[in-house]
Amino acid sequence: MDGIDAALVEIAQSKVKTVGFQTYPYSDEIGSELHRCVIESSPVDLGTVSMLHVMIGEAFAEATTSLLQTAEVDVSEIVAIGSHGQTVFHDPDSAHPFSLQLGAPSTIAAATGITTVADFRSMDMAYGGQGAPLVPAFHVWAMQEAAAGSAALNIGGIANFTIPSTAQGDLLGFDTGPGNCLMDLWCEQHLGQPYDTNGEWAASGISSCELLEALLNHPYFDRPPPKSTGRELFGAAYLRDVFARLPNAEIEPADVQASLLEFTVESIGRSIETTQSRLETIYVCGGGAHNKALMDRLSDRMGTVKVTTFNDLGINPDAVEATTFAWMAAQRLAMEPVLTTTGSQLTSTLLGAVYEPTRQ
Repeated sequence: MDGIDAALVEIAQSKVKTVGFQTYPYSDEIGSELHRCVIESSPVDLGTVSMLHVMIGEAFAEATTSLLQTAEVDVSEIVAIGSHGQTVFHDPDSAHPFSLQLGAPSTIAAATGITTVADFRSMDMAYGGQGAPLVPAFHVWAMQEAAAGSAALNIGGIANFTIPSTAQGDLLGFDTGPGNCLMDLWCEQHLGQPYDTNGEWAASGISSCELLEALLNHPYFDRPPPKSTGRELFGAAYLRDVFARLPNAEIEPADVQASLLEFTVESIGRSIETTQSRLETIYVCGGGAHNKALMDRLSDRMGTVKVTTFNDLGINPDAVEATTFAWMAAQRLAMEPVLTTTGSQLTSTLLGAVYEPTRQ
């Protein structure tokens, strides 16, 4: 929801190089509509959803063009665009599981003249998978030269964790719970800022044991993987429900922010401990890698396990998710199935649909 992450990527047989990366903010119109229907969970009509689908596709195409101009790379040098899209609803546990991403790939392909690969989640869900997280496959590929005992942790709005080899010898990847989403929401509500820079506001408060216990009292954390989640479970409505259940809800806003940071750290720590894996290093990516208070607290929580970032693997931590879907587009065009950790009936699945522009 912060904007459009665009990465220009060169992919070799066992290496990936991020040539360029930029985050482009959404227009006020797109941003406000997304905030209304995703963050506030306000009712939205089909016309608005359909319009947003095209508008976000146009915005993705503009981001592509801008990034290529900045990098001074011609369109003819680009093999494909891998477009994940903007998730607006994710419900893998309904009677008819689905995950909805907006950002019309036909619009992107037509506007840029570049083959576009999109819709990465639906085939996984068609085979009984959660549709998320999909990034573990790339995490494993990116960490192939890392030392044994390495794992990856993506702290975006939701946090997800990847262990290439567990105690059972399997690849394991799953959503641990909230990453930045609740902290960002609280920060916006009380400071009018999209996020807590370096976690300074959280660091100024004191975590409430009572609030932390209430936050952790959610059945999601008792479920074994594979599992995935989103703002549908951990959003504004969840916070309201937690406060309603507290006998004393008079907690200072900074202390709430400190508690939300601790909630992210503790839910990650407990999730990692359930895997019973012997870890030496955790590589962190996503926006959470910039939250100094979060990283420091996570390092304390993990004890002897080294907590560092994807910079140590030669990949910009901010660009990992965008790079993931560039890599997935390359896999799809090569007809290479992607490893899944989502509970799919298949251990690997060909993900994504290809949208070819009409050549004049």
